[in-house]
Amino acid sequence: MIYHKSGNIPAKRHTVFRNENGGLYYEELFGREGFTGDSSLLYHIHRPTQIARIDDFVDASPEIAVHQNVTSRKFKKEKAKVGNVYLEAKTALLVNQDLIIGIAHVKAHEQKGFYKNATGDELIFIHEGKGVLNTFLGSIKFQEGDYLVIPKGVIYQINFSAAINKVFYIDSKSRITFPKRYLSDHGQFLEHAPVCERDIRLPESFEAIDEQGEFKLTINKNNCLHHLVYEYHPFDVVGWDGYCYPYAISIHDFEPITGSIHQPPPVHQLFEGKNFVVCSFCPRLFDYHPNSIPAPYHHSNLDSDEVLYYVKGNFMSRDKIECGDITLHPSGIPHGPHPGTIEASIGQTSTEELAVMVDPFNPFKLTKKALAMEDPMYFKSWLKK
Repeated sequence: MIYHKSGNIPAKRHTVFRNENGGLYYEELFGREGFTGDSSLLYHIHRPTQIARIDDFVDASPEIAVHQNVTSRKFKKEKAKVGNVYLEAKTALLVNQDLIIGIAHVKAHEQKGFYKNATGDELIFIHEGKGVLNTFLGSIKFQEGDYLVIPKGVIYQINFSAAINKVFYIDSKSRITFPKRYLSDHGQFLEHAPVCERDIRLPESFEAIDEQGEFKLTINKNNCLHHLVYEYHPFDVVGWDGYCYPYAISIHDFEPITGSIHQPPPVHQLFEGKNFVVCSFCPRLFDYHPNSIPAPYHHSNLDSDEVLYYVKGNFMSRDKIECGDITLHPSGIPHGPHPGTIEASIGQTSTEELAVMVDPFNPFKLTKKALAMEDPMYFKSWLKK
């Protein structure tokens, strides 16, 4: 990531930094991997350790229904329930030891309490809707097509303002980053990267809140939701700098990589974490070899499952897919275009499809909520018609 600073900070770290009344601001190192990874230094009006009360915790672990899967599956958008609050509307569908994938359909609302994921990073894709992500490092406005990347430990509120907002999310136990092959040794995007620093939207609208009271914070640690009450508002940061912060980037700013013949999925990659990658399939020109077949070739997932979240347009290799549907093509069996789509793709020059793909390198388990949304006949959709 790129270095960023906001608000008021002292000229030298770990030194006296006083407010206008002569009192101290309180420094906090917000960092990864102990003291050896990326970090930011935060300066609080009040000590960030003042907990007034600890309430009960709730086990929010997803209920697993299928532990071993070799069946191609489709989950239907219309079976998703609409919630009033984002954190309660989150519906976990697929789970492994590295990440949880799910959706949330939620009405417009303002989050009352505060939330922190103490287990790992979050990636939130805004399929439909808009709003503001408020954090102790500043605010980020978001809209349709945005990815929100929220590092582990960030305290935030997410406020949606559209009537209905549809979200595809990933909770990762590891750090979510851009692929190393896109970056120089110093972390700058290289010329062949499909995005660049100008595409990244950093926190802004920075304002410290000096307020005493009861401020409820929910901390997710290993799928247990711990409820704490702080004596001071957690957004009391007057300034910060460093490399660890939330940001937004739009799928519409991804620049597709194309070729004369069909390009494999890694050219669509945008993010990666431990044992998984995230790809963005965007509007693009098709292959320009005179005998090219734009539809993807059949392939066996020997090392990874494949999850596709369909966002917009007609996905050329799929039949009877609607925007908002999710497919799972598991490791262990081959998959490919539906019957007739290969032939139909020949001669096509471009596509307007938009989709998000997640490939995990450890197999997914299915939750009970996933089975409740499933089209049970999807695995038969490759039979000759």
